[in-house]
Parts: sequence; C-alpha cells; structure tokens
Amino acid sequence: MNLLTLPNSQALTTSIRATAQVFEDPKSVALLTRIKMIAPSDANVLIIGETGTGKELIARYVHELSQRKGKPFVAVNCGAFSESLVESELFGHEKGAFTGAFSAKAGWFEAANGGTLFLDEIGDLPPSIQVKLLRVLQEREVVRLGARKATPIDVRLVAATNVRLEEAVLAGHFREDLFYRLRVAHLELPTLRNRPGDILPLAEYFVTEYRRRLGYGEITLDEHAKAKLLSHAWPGNIRELENIIHHALLICKNNIVRSEDLQLSSISLHRPREAETSGRDAHQSQLQEVLHAYFETGAPDLFEQLEDTIVRTAYQHCHNNQVQTAKLLGISRNIVRAKLIKMGAINALK
Repeated sequence: MNLLTLPNSQALTTSIRATAQVFEDPKSVALLTRIKMIAPSDANVLIIGETGTGKELIARYVHELSQRKGKPFVAVNCGAFSESLVESELFGHEKGAFTGAFSAKAGWFEAANGGTLFLDEIGDLPPSIQVKLLRVLQEREVVRLGARKATPIDVRLVAATNVRLEEAVLAGHFREDLFYRLRVAHLELPTLRNRPGDILPLAEYFVTEYRRRLGYGEITLDEHAKAKLLSHAWPGNIRELENIIHHALLICKNNIVRSEDLQLSSISLHRPREAETSGRDAHQSQLQEVLHAYFETGAPDLFEQLEDTIVRTAYQHCHNNQVQTAKLLGISRNIVRAKLIKMGAINALK
C-alpha cells in the first residue's frame, strides 16, 4: 500500500490535519503520478483541497521527492496569526521594530532557506501581506520588519487552500498576480467521498495504528462496518475517519468493530449539494478538456477568439436577440452589440 504518514502523529490527537494518506483509489493513483512529475522541479506549487484531505502530507511528499530533500521543511498556517503579527512571523523583524521586539528574529522564510516553506490556508493572508509576499517571490529576498537591508533567500514555496482562489480573485480578496505566481504547478486533492477506494485501506491503517497505541490484540472490521464506512459522505475527510476509528476501538467488544460502533457524524458541511452540482461539474470538465485541446494548438489571439465564439454562440442560442444575449452572458447590451459589429455578425447601421 502506498502510504504517507505525518511525522509525530501521536502528538497530534487534537489536530484537524490528516495524519495519513493512501493512494489506492484510481483518482489517488492519478494524483500520485502528477506529484511525481511536479515534485522534482523547483516550481511553486498550489495545493487545493478541503480540510482534512491531507494537504500538508502532500506538501511534505513534494519536498521529499525534490532536490531539497534533507533541507528544512517549514509548515505555517496563515490563519493562525493576527494581521499585526503575520508580517513579522513570515519575514522576521529587527530589534526595536515594534513594541515588544526586544531582539531580532528571523521569519519563516529565513528558517526555510534552502528548503521548502509550506503556507497553509494562504487565502487567509491580508492584502497588505499578499503584496509583500509577491515581492519576496519575485526578488527572492526578504526585508525584516524594521530593517533596511534585504536578505537573499532560496526557498521553494508550496501553498495550500481549502477555497477556490479563482473566486477570491474575482471577489477582489486575493491578488491576481500573486495567484498566478503561486499556481505555476497545482495539485487538486479529491475529497474522501470522491475516492472510495481509499476508505477501507485508510480505515485498516487507523485500526492497526490505534490498536498498537491502546495495547490491544488483533482488531477486525466486520462486513457491516465496512459497508457503513463506504456509504458515509465524510464531510471531515481523512481526519474524520481517523477519529471515528479511534472511538470505535474504545467501545468495541470481542476485538470486532461492528456497524453500531461507528458513530458517524450527521453534520452536513456548508457546500453545494452534489445533486445540484454534478451536472454542472460534468459540463465544466468537458469544457476544460476542449479548452486544453484548443490551447495545445498555439493559435494566436486565443482569448479574443474564445470571447468572440462565446458571444456568437450565445447570440445564435438567443435567436439573434441582443437583449437576451446580454442577459444570458451577464454583460451589457452595448458590449454585445460592439462585439457583434466587430466580428461582422451584424451591421453597424442596424
């Protein structure tokens, strides 16, 4: 079994991080292949996935497969610091830079020099820090708070988020230039419910792990328990599965985990209902495939051609009605009209 585990996982019993990751399901196998392609380079990596899907584990694995193996790996949660402290934590400060700065302190970028810096929940960074982070990535140097001289750094950045940064960019909450700087390479971690082939291997691993910690003999999952695990939606992903197995081992009898021992959560996390989004996701996937194929052609003026095609197709869909076309696309009629005139679909005099 392809297994990743988090270092010192026994000390993380109250953590919401996933402490183990397997690659048995076809989606996970495909992810593993992509990781092995991306990791040896020095490119920045953006990892996208829900809480509990194992983003830090993947970041550590990227580091282990890179030329920076053996150098520092520093993990930082961007949401763990107040806006007033995050700059000092990331970039460091000099003595006297602010009240309470009694001595100079290196930031996390300097601590990770030569290795990899993992910034979890990067979408939580305030705009002022996003600007400074972009400069650090561009110039490959940091300026400590209160310093006048820059310090050169050699750091590979791996960032992670549980939100769609594209949406944050469109909403004006995240800088577009920083988004593209981070997304040189990206990895999307499927949720546990979308990789059912990993559920039982992970469950068996956690049974073995907690059996060993508790000093128990052999423990088995009966068939009804396995079926119950496979049917659950896993809103908390791997971490939820670990906690459920831990609890089940505490209350099971005769060294057998039965269906009734699995106290599954009934919490429904705030996410679009899959019944409503599955069709949309399928269409989006098809569109992405078409776009990727189109991008491979290397045709000039790609954006303008795609924009013209969208407007022309929408205009035909709306039976050549400009007002309805504008409503369909969510833009003004004047923009639709100007586009149609430019592409020769209508006469400017009409």
